[in-house]
Amino acid sequence: MTLTTSDSKRKINTAEIRFVLFAAAAAFITYLSMYAFRKPFSAATFDGLSIWGIDYKILLIISQLIGYTISKYLGIKIISELDHKSRTKTLILLMATAWIMLLLFAVVPYPYNFPFMFLNGLPLGMIWGVVFSYIEGRRYTELLGAVMASSFILSSGIVKACGRFVLDNFHVTEMWMPFIVGLAFVPLLLLGIYMLHQLPPPDELDVALRTERIPMDNKHRWAFFLRFAPGIILAVIIYVGLTIFRDLRDNFAVEFWNGLGFTNTPKMLVMSEVPIALGVLLIISFMIMIRNNRMAFYSTFVIIFLSGIMLVGVTFLFTSGLINPVYWMVIAGFAMYLSYLTYHTVFFERWIAHFKVKSNIGFLMYVSDAIGYLGSTSVLLIKNFSHTKISWVEVLKISAISTGILMIIVSTLTFVYFRNLERKTSLN
Repeated sequence: MTLTTSDSKRKINTAEIRFVLFAAAAAFITYLSMYAFRKPFSAATFDGLSIWGIDYKILLIISQLIGYTISKYLGIKIISELDHKSRTKTLILLMATAWIMLLLFAVVPYPYNFPFMFLNGLPLGMIWGVVFSYIEGRRYTELLGAVMASSFILSSGIVKACGRFVLDNFHVTEMWMPFIVGLAFVPLLLLGIYMLHQLPPPDELDVALRTERIPMDNKHRWAFFLRFAPGIILAVIIYVGLTIFRDLRDNFAVEFWNGLGFTNTPKMLVMSEVPIALGVLLIISFMIMIRNNRMAFYSTFVIIFLSGIMLVGVTFLFTSGLINPVYWMVIAGFAMYLSYLTYHTVFFERWIAHFKVKSNIGFLMYVSDAIGYLGSTSVLLIKNFSHTKISWVEVLKISAISTGILMIIVSTLTFVYFRNLERKTSLN
């Protein structure tokens, strides 16, 4: 299909509005439900439990994170090669495996049950790629991705609040709580998967605007990497910093709020994330209005650069006592998530569309995630085994400043690289 000026400027019609609402709901519901199988255990404290001198909760987080990280490496091949005909079966199989591991975590007695948290993380690391494959390569991908990505922000707080609610109001042990919370979300998960399965493939206009998305075998992956290697490396460096800060902030939110004297933890877990989700969703959704792929692609560097400045600035204000911790948690979270979700929804999507490479987002995303989660796991191991007395509040502040500086410097270098590449290939 040849793209005309009228095609690129046409207004959305009623049928497209219905599709967008349906697809956005399907992606949001499914990915939110996934978090109910991944994050509830971090709402527990497991006080007094340890193995080999390691705090039991930290061991569980590290175990799941190692499984999740390995999953990202597997996903480089599995997700990038995923055939659209088999993705629904793959999604159901991955989620069922994760839930069974939570059951075994509850049934097998402490201290022999922690390996099941590793096995729980192993399938969950590929869920994003499967779900996003239903909505990538469409003219509304940014909007659909923004709604799906808002579940990153909201769902963790929601499911951890559910976990605290179960522990505080029912006679459920900390070992059984993750399985019980997962059970409560099974109907919602099945609804989301059913809705995703009903989505039609991208139409001709989608392909004309965003380039055809195809499975990538080993030959395709190497060709893509060799063409964009410096850009991929620079982009991954930023993503590693964002992943580390995001995971620290997410996994130890309970400790952060408790350390600052806030006692109503479930409320803080949810309420601190709502304004972040709304702000990020609004900004990223507007990206669909930028029909020019080149302009949208380069605007992502501006977003990352300004977010880095915001992250550094607000952390210095918090460290200096000029703003309270609630404002810091919200503003720092907003700066981090805006950049983090720009990767998931705009940056890779418009990269492929602008350079007109027949490929898919799964390859780029899973290369980034694989290295990002390796960095996050390494930080947790260093923090635990270094025997330093530094608090999680201080760790978060150091991570925020380091990540912000990284974003400012490396986003500038990445911008320069792509502009030079564009000139060499006469892609203007």
